[in-house]
Amino acid sequence: MPSKTYPDAIVESPPPPPKINGIHSKENTPPSTTNFDAVKSPGEYTGSGILDAPTSPVRGHKKVSSRSSRNSLRVKEANKKESKDETEDGGLVYEKYQDGNGARLTSLKSTDDYNDAIQTVRRELRVQHSPARERKLASGRVAAAGWETSGIRFAPLNTPLKRRLQTLMVLLHTLSVALSLTSFFWMCAIPLLWPLVIPYLIYILISKAGTSGELSYRSNWLRKQKIWSLFASYFPARLHRTVELEATRKYIFGYHPHGIISHGAFAAFGTEALGFSNLFPGITNTLLTLDNNFRVPIYRDYLLRMGLASVSRESCENILSKGGPNNEGMGRAITIVVGGAQESLETQPGTLRLILHRRKGFVKLAIRTGADLVPVLAFGENDIYEQLNPQTHPRVHKFQMGVKKLMGFTVPMFHARGIFNYDVGIMPYRRPMNIVVGRPIKIKMQVKPEAEYLEEMHAAYAKELRRLWDTWKDVFAQDRVAEMEVIE
Repeated sequence: MPSKTYPDAIVESPPPPPKINGIHSKENTPPSTTNFDAVKSPGEYTGSGILDAPTSPVRGHKKVSSRSSRNSLRVKEANKKESKDETEDGGLVYEKYQDGNGARLTSLKSTDDYNDAIQTVRRELRVQHSPARERKLASGRVAAAGWETSGIRFAPLNTPLKRRLQTLMVLLHTLSVALSLTSFFWMCAIPLLWPLVIPYLIYILISKAGTSGELSYRSNWLRKQKIWSLFASYFPARLHRTVELEATRKYIFGYHPHGIISHGAFAAFGTEALGFSNLFPGITNTLLTLDNNFRVPIYRDYLLRMGLASVSRESCENILSKGGPNNEGMGRAITIVVGGAQESLETQPGTLRLILHRRKGFVKLAIRTGADLVPVLAFGENDIYEQLNPQTHPRVHKFQMGVKKLMGFTVPMFHARGIFNYDVGIMPYRRPMNIVVGRPIKIKMQVKPEAEYLEEMHAAYAKELRRLWDTWKDVFAQDRVAEMEVIE
C-alpha cells in the first residue's frame, strides 16, 4: 500500500460500500468524508423495555385490512416475536453488527449521547474539509482574519452543555495524576493537616491493596455513575461482543493497541459506561495498571475505587485465584494492555503497529492459573492522538527508549486538540472507538508451563487477534492508511 498521511486518507473517496446480506447498497454510497455510517447496525433487536409498550389505538374508526394484509401482518408479528425471544434479556436492547462476510457482533443499543457525538464529529469533519466558498463581492479587510488563517480553529461559544460536560470528564481523567499530586502538596502545606498526612503516607508505603486481589475497595456504585457515560460519549466509544463467555471460568483479556493513554480500555473495563456487565453477566473484570500508580497519594484511592489493580505477577495470580463460588477465581477476569509503554511510542493515526512476539508473560500466566485468553482489539484507539513518528525522528525515539529503560515509563511526544480549540492541546480528538472482544482460547492449567504448549497458545492468540482485524477492519477502520503489523 502506498504511504499516505492520515488527513489525506480521510478526505479520499472511500471504497465501494460493504455488502449487507450479499447486496451492494448504491443509495447509501458515502460522500468523500469519513464514513461513520459504516459502524451503524443493519438491523436492531429490541428487548422488553419500555420502548416496546403498545401504541394507543386510533379513536373514531376501525381499521379493516384485507385477507392478504392480515396474513402479512401475522408473518411480521411472528418474525418480531422470534426476534424478541432471541434478544430479550432484562429489558436490554441489543444491536447486531454484521460485516460483508456475515460475521456478527452483539452490542448494547447506542444511546442518544453516542448518536449525537457521531453527528457532531461528522459535521466537524465536513466543515474542516469543505472547499472555501467563492466571494461574489469585492470586500475590505475582514476583522480578526488573522485568527482564521492561523490554522487554529476555536470552538464556538454556543457549544451545547452536554459537550462541555463530556470535555470536562475527559479532562479530569487525563489530568487525574496531576490533580491528585496538587491536592496532596496543598494538604502538606497546611500544618494543621499533618496529623492526617503523615499516617496516610505510612499507610501508602505498607498497603497491599493494589496487589492483594481481594478487590475490597472496588465500588460498583461509582463505576455505574452516569458521569462515565459522558466520558465514553466524548469520542464516542462502544463495546462489542463476538461470543458469550461462561461465568464459570476465569479469563485474561489482552487489550490492543496501547495507544497514548488507553482511554478505550478505561471506558470499557474500568467503568460500566459501555455495559460490560450486561454483555458479560457474572464476570468481574479488573483493569490492570502500573504498580507505581498505587504509590501516588490520592490517585491510588481513585484507582482502587474504580476497581483497578496492579499489573504485577503477584496481583494477577491473587485476582485469578480468589473470589467466585468456590473462592478459586471462577467468574473473575483481568485486562492487560499487552503492548505496554513501548507500544505507545508506535501510536499513529490510521495505523496499528503491535508489540506481541516478545510478550509471552501473559500467556504463561494464563497457563499457570488456568485462565482462558481473550483478545480485544480497539479500533480507533490510535486515532485520538498524534505524535512524532519514531521512524522519522529516530533520535527522539532513542531518548524515549532510554527514559523507559531507566524510569520504567515513556514520555510520548503527542498532541491533539485543546479545551477551547480543535488543533492544539492534550485533549484527545473526538474520533469513534469500537472495542471488539474476540473468542476465548481455552487453556489447560499447568503449574510449570511447557515451552511447546506456551508457543502453541501464543500462536493461537495471535491468530485470533489477526482474525478480529481481518473481519472488522472494513467496518470499523475504513480510513486506515496501513494494515495491522506485529513489529516485535
